[in-house]
Amino acid sequence: MEDLLCKIKSCEVCKSSLPLSPNPVLAAHPKSKLVIIGQAPGLAVHNSNIPWNDKSGDNLRRWLDISSDTFYNTELISIIPMGFCYPGKGKSGDLPPRKECAELWHKQLFEQLKNVEMVLLIGKYAQDYYLKNNPYKTLTATVQNYKSFLPQYFVLPHPSPRNNIWMAKNEWFKHLVLPELKINIAEIL
Repeated sequence: MEDLLCKIKSCEVCKSSLPLSPNPVLAAHPKSKLVIIGQAPGLAVHNSNIPWNDKSGDNLRRWLDISSDTFYNTELISIIPMGFCYPGKGKSGDLPPRKECAELWHKQLFEQLKNVEMVLLIGKYAQDYYLKNNPYKTLTATVQNYKSFLPQYFVLPHPSPRNNIWMAKNEWFKHLVLPELKINIAEIL
């Protein structure tokens, strides 16, 4: 795993398409029981080099009901975004994750993650990539039907504060999905 992580950390495949120097941000360990697949690092994460080190990460840890120490314990949790580097700013938030990362590295990473009990697919990019035959056309419908992807995957919206409107429109998420998520995470960890 160490060799693979070194290769990923030195990757410059999409260097010319990035607004800043490549800085792949991920965390993985062969013993991990849970894998979190999100979108791509934001600017704060790019600058700190710590995955989910922002308000979205604070929300996600609350959703999971775990401490920062547990969240960043790679023997428990691997954090593998769809795009490893900050993709840049778009009109309404960050640009989508670069597609090269998942194609180049995800399979190799999962080949070394032998103890994974569940994968959290956070946001539409992760869900579209991993749920090839997903019968649900929208993120909302996918999350509403989260049980159909268990026990391998637990699907979630992105915990960004930008999604407060989605959260307000979908109260069922807080009352039905989050309690189930917390139970699943507690059992795994």
